[in-house]
Amino acid sequence: MKSVSLLQRILLVVALSLAVCFLIPVIWMLFVSVKTEGTPIKTLIDWFLPPYTFDNYANVLAKTPILRWMGNSLFIALIKTVLTVLFTSLAAFAISKLDFRYKHAIFLFFIAGLMIPGEATIIPLYAVVKEMDLLDSYLGIILPGIAAPLGVIILKSFFDGVPKELVESAKMDGGGSFKIYSHIALPLAKPALSSIAIFTFIGSWNNFLWPYLSITSEELYTLPVGIPTLLSNYTVDYVTPMTVNAIASIPVIIAFLLFEKQIVKGISFSGIKG
Repeated sequence: MKSVSLLQRILLVVALSLAVCFLIPVIWMLFVSVKTEGTPIKTLIDWFLPPYTFDNYANVLAKTPILRWMGNSLFIALIKTVLTVLFTSLAAFAISKLDFRYKHAIFLFFIAGLMIPGEATIIPLYAVVKEMDLLDSYLGIILPGIAAPLGVIILKSFFDGVPKELVESAKMDGGGSFKIYSHIALPLAKPALSSIAIFTFIGSWNNFLWPYLSITSEELYTLPVGIPTLLSNYTVDYVTPMTVNAIASIPVIIAFLLFEKQIVKGISFSGIKG
């Protein structure tokens, strides 16, 4: 039997302790979400004492537009993820494998984009989107988010590793630039593409500031924008807020369970590149 060193035991205890710390708020949310309104929840023992009811979930689903907001968040996150992966990979491939003037200057421009905080661009971005008459629309939320300089930099470094001989042999066989991009570069870059897709989806799902500024119609709200307004309008205690948050967490939990391996690989890949 393989022996476990004292250091490994300590690390295991620390890891389990941290896991419990992260799980406590989730457990608290789930238990409070099935309590009846007015039930005391101030102490740890109160969390686990009956009565319980699932009517809270039925009431929230029936009386609020949370499912529509969830659909908006999912639609925007999926479209933004697909467009971000497409455009960043095309830009990175052009900078890495095509010969044209000023490509090094353009790459430096992408690197400079990482140094500007997103909040600093909010006012000019709002002015541009307003001038394009895209405020309060899906396009107005999606388009500003597909500019991802970090994705271009990661993919460019990945495409640089594709052997030049492989590209030259593809050209000799009659393959054009787009065929080399789609048949050689993209299949080899699957780990990097997965990493960019995962973080783009998560970032879009949790994004609050830009949707909050650009949306005024309730039917276009995303979950981060809609939930605070819902809580202030309909709740007087903790039960309904926890029920709403539990429902909003379901798609993320399902996505994590389905794509657990890809998410862990994506985080590992980003850590190595970083």
